[in-house]
Amino acid sequence: MLPRKRPGEGAVVEGESETTNNNNSQNNVPLASSPIKKQRTTESANNNNSVTIGNNSSNHSSSSVVVEPSIMAPGDANHDIDEDLHSRQLAVYGRETMRRLFASNILVSGMQGLGAEIAKNLVLAGVKSVTVHDEGVVELWDLSSNFVFTESDVGKNRALASVQKLQELNNAVVISTLTTPLTKEQLSNFQTVVFTDIILQKAIEFNEYCHNHQPPIAFIKAEVRGLFGSVFCDFGPEFTVYDVDGEEPHTGIIASISNDNPALVACVDDERLEFQDGDLVVFSEVHGMTELNDGKPRKIKSARPYSFTLEEDTTNFGTYVKGGIVTQVKQHKVLNFKPLREALKDPGDFLLSDFSKFDRPPLLHLAFQALDKFVSELGCFPVAGSEEDAQKLISIAANINDSLGDGKLEDINPKLLRHFAFGSRAVLNPMAAMFGGIVGQEVVKACSGKFHPLFQFFYFDSVESLPTEPIDASDFKPLNSRYDAQISVFGSKLQKKMEDSNVFIVGSGALGCEFLKNIALMGVSCGSQGKLTVTDDDVIEKSNLSRQFLFRDWNIGQAKSTVAASAAAAINPHLNIEALQNRVGPETENIFDDNFWENLTVVVNALDNVNARLYVDQRCLYFQRPLLESGTLGAKCNTQMVIPHLTENYGASRDPPEKQAPMCTVHSFPHNIDHCLTWARSEFEGLLEKTPAEVNAYLSNPVEYSASMKSAGDAQARDNLERVLECLDREKCETFQDCLTWARLKFEDYFVNRVKQLIYTFPEDAATSTGAPFWSAPKRFPHPLQFSTADPSHLHFIMAASILRAETFGIPVPDWFKNPKMLAEAVDKVIVPEFQPKKDLKIVTDEKATSLSTASVDDAAVINDLVGNLEKCRSSLPAGFRMKPIQFEKDDDANYHMDLIAGLANMRARNYSIPEVDKLKAKFIAGRIIPAIATSTAMATGLVCLELYKVLDGGHKLEDYRNTFANLALPLFSMAEPVPPKVIEHQDMSWTVWDRWILKGNPTLRELLQWLKDKGLNAYSISYGSCLLFNSMFPRHRERLDKKVADLAREVAKAELPPYRGHLDVVVACEDDEDNDIDIPQISIYFR
Repeated sequence: MLPRKRPGEGAVVEGESETTNNNNSQNNVPLASSPIKKQRTTESANNNNSVTIGNNSSNHSSSSVVVEPSIMAPGDANHDIDEDLHSRQLAVYGRETMRRLFASNILVSGMQGLGAEIAKNLVLAGVKSVTVHDEGVVELWDLSSNFVFTESDVGKNRALASVQKLQELNNAVVISTLTTPLTKEQLSNFQTVVFTDIILQKAIEFNEYCHNHQPPIAFIKAEVRGLFGSVFCDFGPEFTVYDVDGEEPHTGIIASISNDNPALVACVDDERLEFQDGDLVVFSEVHGMTELNDGKPRKIKSARPYSFTLEEDTTNFGTYVKGGIVTQVKQHKVLNFKPLREALKDPGDFLLSDFSKFDRPPLLHLAFQALDKFVSELGCFPVAGSEEDAQKLISIAANINDSLGDGKLEDINPKLLRHFAFGSRAVLNPMAAMFGGIVGQEVVKACSGKFHPLFQFFYFDSVESLPTEPIDASDFKPLNSRYDAQISVFGSKLQKKMEDSNVFIVGSGALGCEFLKNIALMGVSCGSQGKLTVTDDDVIEKSNLSRQFLFRDWNIGQAKSTVAASAAAAINPHLNIEALQNRVGPETENIFDDNFWENLTVVVNALDNVNARLYVDQRCLYFQRPLLESGTLGAKCNTQMVIPHLTENYGASRDPPEKQAPMCTVHSFPHNIDHCLTWARSEFEGLLEKTPAEVNAYLSNPVEYSASMKSAGDAQARDNLERVLECLDREKCETFQDCLTWARLKFEDYFVNRVKQLIYTFPEDAATSTGAPFWSAPKRFPHPLQFSTADPSHLHFIMAASILRAETFGIPVPDWFKNPKMLAEAVDKVIVPEFQPKKDLKIVTDEKATSLSTASVDDAAVINDLVGNLEKCRSSLPAGFRMKPIQFEKDDDANYHMDLIAGLANMRARNYSIPEVDKLKAKFIAGRIIPAIATSTAMATGLVCLELYKVLDGGHKLEDYRNTFANLALPLFSMAEPVPPKVIEHQDMSWTVWDRWILKGNPTLRELLQWLKDKGLNAYSISYGSCLLFNSMFPRHRERLDKKVADLAREVAKAELPPYRGHLDVVVACEDDEDNDIDIPQISIYFR
């Protein structure tokens, strides 16, 4: 596919530069620019060493005339961001960071597995250009870890072989190659340079050039060696971080401020404060003590959940009256990086990932230096299984350690160094995926100043992933296969187990794509006995393409699982994969039946919702299958291993439910934009989806519908009928002018009349029953709006509402309507009735209320009248008349859905003096968009696949497994062994949630009771589903004792036991002989 220009991007004249006055940057620096040539695929004439694909191509040869880049590209304010493509990433980074990325040129040197993963993440993120450099050629060995290579690429230059696959990920990114040795001068073409395969001496030389360059060039050195990895970052002598954590500034609603030194500030107990001692805050909207509204940042201390002390003397300030918002001020942070030469000798604090290995980083710092010296002296890596090479490496490490003086390590752990030596030549795919995510995120930080950089060394190992049984040296020998690199670490026996495993991946979105790529490269399910099943009931959308990297724009609308499976099979043709489009749940147990689950080796969840995760967890628990669980949220990710009999299951611990705003707050007393957007989404669905659907339900079967409403006879039925009648009678639209009139009157109703009614019922000086001011924090006193065609936001609301109303009635939209002048003229013609507040109208103020509908004694009579009126109305409708309900779709910017929701929310925010938001921010909140980026997804799947080695080996203990929480923004890595399951003991037996008791032979109820009696358990209640089969308290139940349990389930519980089910499960309540209740496992009764 030919590359396309990124929207809004123009050519830059050779040798010229653009400058941006950006107050956020350390200095006013020129925008990075490079010579532009309009070309598709070309190779430079000199040395045949460069190829460029993409729009606005850059030739990075040393002879080019290039304008000096900034370490952080200022970005292009005029540059259009494709919000459909990058919406999930925008939710993490924001527009300014994205613009900086779009102006950044990156070098990735070393295109083995790690380099390919880093380049992939950067191309997906949408940087301006990625130049890949490698002087070597593709070997079969590389196919263990590099998804862009195929066997047909063997013998080609790695950089050249990578270009096409990388370009397919994002046509807006310029992909260039360099295939000859780099010079220091070439590095000045880039904001950030990444080296994944470079000797230490050369790295020191390049780093010094980058560190001293003006402006500095961010330098990252990363490598993965078997199950060991390292990262070093140097972003220059002074690097400013503009947002250290990426979190929204914390806020609080003020309840009181004392006139003291220091002043005590108390906030309402609506939500806990997230402030910390030393935070800077600003005040706004404070009444009385107005001196605090000056916008000056003030430091706080003694931060508590609902109060804090202000380092300010307010003794002589005005007395606090009411109101006020306190908002955290996010502070910049300047980091002083050391160059590599200096940092090697004085590394400072290492970033820890696993506190059970707190002494590991200094040892790995030594090990990687020893390996570099080994390779420099011998010209090759240690051979896997060679004790001689391992001892040589250990000897070098010991010599380096002896020279360290006070920094000498007491124990250099020869056993660990032996493992390090054996696998040092191999780049494993899970390690490449994990470190590709970490390094990709560090590049984004270097280019934008968004998030805190890794400072400066990070070391990691996963030696627990090695097989538990000793591996014979002969088992490491290469087999001339694509898995040789992996075999050099784990041996050929584990490779065979992996190839013959039966794996189920649930979901093929962002996580699923990464898992499929990893599993294909690892060779899992690629043997004659192996099979991989992937299922997903979703289809591909444009917004998926920024991180679900197996999909291309020509796949939009196709089934995710089918496309992903084909892409995974292209990575490794030996992969035995079946793609399904079924949701995994109770309704598909005929597809995912007992036989399916029992034949699985392991299940990998790649889901995006808790309910589906809980269902799969229960299935794995029931069939005692390992479950590898993971999830991401923006820059955060977590992994959880669910291993039969070793760990607790996923559902054993739950996050607390999200706090929901009370209904009365959302509908009458909002105090933040989230409340306004929640209300807007609710109104959208009510007006455009639920009411038209209700109309159609009535018109499809008027008699049955009316009877059901009369039968219900409650406030909800009355409301439904009123809405249907209103839609078909008083507010029925036949022309587009009717739709416009409806929209104008809706504006008046929502933002004028309802507010007038509210402040009539509760005036500004209203008091509660206790005498306290009614309009006290967090309530905000509203003001009605004055409609004006001169206000573009008012007109835009009318436009969006009219168009969508017309859609529900099937009315075409006239061309003149999108002309603002003609629209304004048409709106001005609408007659708006004068509003008179009602004296006795009840407005719900109870925060515990779950409905705004109030029951009335005459509901039944009103419903009868409404049904009669509806019948009259129906007779005047055209034959076959139906409305078109509109389902909310957030990702189509041309459908006016988000225009209406943003308009509703912002007009309401204006009523209550709440800061408004743009359409994109409205989309994030109202559309409940989960922030997502490729880097955290890649890291999570890499970590999970390191655990997959352990699961497929089969002999690992609890302490070998790791659950992880990571936040790439901080960065933070927290790894710990999983929690074991709770053990229940009875007599000489013990069991956990993993156990299931099995009774075969189609037993009777009496036989089941006796079987339990033999275990010292007295069963007093047996149930199937929600139906009671036996209870010892009921004499008539004794008549059932000689019946088969399966027959009782059919007769009493009306159970349908399909042919594919060979057993049923009963829940039994038991006591011991001392009448103590004993929780026993579920019992499976096999009847076939």
